[in-house]
Amino acid sequence: MVDLSQYLPILLFIAVAAILSVAFVFLPMGVSFLTGAHAPNAEKLSEYECGFPAFEEPRSQFDVRFYLVAILFIIFDLEAAFLFPWAVSLGATEWTGWISMMIFLFILAVGFAYEWKMGALDWE
Repeated sequence: MVDLSQYLPILLFIAVAAILSVAFVFLPMGVSFLTGAHAPNAEKLSEYECGFPAFEEPRSQFDVRFYLVAILFIIFDLEAAFLFPWAVSLGATEWTGWISMMIFLFILAVGFAYEWKMGALDWE
């Protein structure tokens, strides 16, 4: 016969996690329903971050510059993600690592200057 008593802490952990996750999902929904926070008004239905109305014809035209700025943010966020491991391992990579990172930063700077010159960052 197999002793399953060793799995009791794991089952207890899974049960507590399931109860907490259900509480974190459904408790705020119930509170907002009971307090009347679900009533929409003009401020709640207005554009928030996307720059265009959220509830209109799905095939309508929208401004592409919002997505260009988002892509620029992702590019420079990834640059920061590459700079940290490079800075940590600079002692091991020495001049080769330093030169390759300067080439990488130069390419990013040229791309940024090009986008700036072409007006991709101008918001009208």
